[in-house]
Order: sequence, then C-alpha cells, then structure tokens
Amino acid sequence: MPDSRRTDAVLLLVALVWGSSYLSARTATAVLPVLVVLFARYALSALACLGLVAADRKSGGWTRDEIRVGVPLGITQAAVLVVETYGVAHTSAANAGLIISLTIVLTPLLDRGGLPPSFYAAAGVCLLAVGLLMSGNGFHAPRLGDLLMLLAALVRAVHVALVGRLIAGRAIRPLRLTTVQTLVGTGVFLLPAASGLPALTRVGAAGWAQLLYLSLFCSVFAFLAQTWAVQRTSASRASLLLGTEPVWAAAVGIGLAGEHFTPLTGLGAALMVAGTYWGQAVERGHRSPESHRAAGARRPPETPGERGTRDGTRDGTALTTAPARHPAGSGPG
Repeated sequence: MPDSRRTDAVLLLVALVWGSSYLSARTATAVLPVLVVLFARYALSALACLGLVAADRKSGGWTRDEIRVGVPLGITQAAVLVVETYGVAHTSAANAGLIISLTIVLTPLLDRGGLPPSFYAAAGVCLLAVGLLMSGNGFHAPRLGDLLMLLAALVRAVHVALVGRLIAGRAIRPLRLTTVQTLVGTGVFLLPAASGLPALTRVGAAGWAQLLYLSLFCSVFAFLAQTWAVQRTSASRASLLLGTEPVWAAAVGIGLAGEHFTPLTGLGAALMVAGTYWGQAVERGHRSPESHRAAGARRPPETPGERGTRDGTRDGTALTTAPARHPAGSGPG
C-alpha cells in the first residue's frame, strides 16, 4: 500500500475510533456512574502512557514546560470529558458526535477575530443544525443531554484555544504531554469517584471491554496514530479525514445501537456536517499565506502549535504538539 494511502487509512481509522467513542461511553455509563467511568478511563490511559514512556528511555525525563503546560491542560481536558460524558449519557451517540463537532467552528471564534462573513454564515448553519438535532419528532424543549453536548463543544473549544496559546514556541513531546494530562485527570476524578469504585468489581467482561476500548483505543492509540499520520500528510487532507468523526458517530449509533433519525434530525445531521466542513474550509483559506499576502496582513506567521489548534484537532493534544514535517502548510492539522 502506498504511503499516502496508508496515512489516509490511519486518519480515517482515528476518526472512526473517535466516532465510536460516544456509543462506548454511553454503554459504559449505563452500568457505571459517570465519574467512575472517567476515573477508570484516565487511570488505564495513564498506565498505558507511563508504560510507553518507560519503554522510551532514550528521550530522557520530563521538561519543565511539559509539566507546566500539561497540568492546566489536564484540568481543562478533564472538564471537557466530564461534561461530554454526562451529555452522552443523556442523549444518543449520533447526536453527541454531531453536536460536539461544533468545536470546529467555535474554536476560531474564540481564538481570533476578523473572520470573513462566510465563516459566520457557516456557523449559523451549524446552529440551525443543532436546533434540528434537538427537535426529534418535532420542536420541543431542548433535552438535557443535547444541552450538555453544546456546553461540551464550547468547553472543548476553550481547551483547544488554550492549547495553542500555552505550547506556542515550546518544545513539547506529544507522549509526555499526554501522560501528564492523563495523570492529572486521574487525580482530578479519584476523590469524586471514590465512593463508586467498588462498582468496578461488579462489572462484567463487557463493561471492562468498553472501559479498555475508551482508554487504550479512543485515547492512547488514537492519539499516537493521529500524531504519526498528521506528520505525513497535508493540513487540509488531515482535517478533511479527521472531520469525518461525526459521520462515523452517527453511523455507529444507527448501525450498532439501533438509533434512528427522523426527517428533521436527518436534515440537522446533514447541515451539521456541511456547516462544519464549510466553516473549516473558510477559516483555513482565511489564514493561508496566500490570503494574508493578498490582504497585506502584517500579522506574523503562525507557529505549528497555533496552526494545529485550528485544523480539526480533537482535544488539542496531538496536532498542536506534532512538529511540522513538510514545508508550506504540511504538518500539524
């Protein structure tokens, strides 16, 4: 298989794994308290990351920057996951995956101004899509899960924008940063989940399979695979392939969980995918070197870390820390 196709396949696999994470989280929270699920997911991820770090003896220990940046980002990432997991526990996996994709258009709004009118039009399409997704069989009061997923999209956008600011200009290794974040998340959820931890001893093989899938595949594997792949393709191509995550979320929810779309929610799903892709394309074109030169922009070029936060990242960790491998736009994103 040619290298380009192998890279595309890896990115699609990452998007598929992330898309399936909503159903896995929903299934896990059906048998365990949300906080216990989050603690187990973080603890298992931390153990896996520590094992990988221990195996990589040549790269040395953690740097001050990796710890100083990892701690606050671990806290904000934990905030994303707690709202997201409570949200998916009260809505469908398909809706969760589609609504959370609002992050793609919310992040540029938080991270920079001066976007063209077409970007705001794309954001408006996404908001209309959210309204249709919440409507179900007809317009009614928003459901708790959908509102929580809206909040999760906003919190994730804040987190991704913060990643860009904190790591810009710093040499931070992706695996080390992720390990710090997972250790912080484990500590954050240990006490809140303590009273429910005995429930883990009563979870069957299926429950543990969901927890292991969330931690080892949706977190550790997807992160490392994404980091490997985005260094070997263009920012535009990586964004396009990773942006299929909500499509996979809907497909998994419908195919494996028996969820279904009404005509209104089906229209909302289509508008959400179209709106996020449109907004992503507009924002990417707006910040391209060609558009800056055409506009006579005086703003200095963005660092790889800054670019990564605006190119389809899923929590900001992988793309924003991966070093650029090719010139002129390739690399992070």
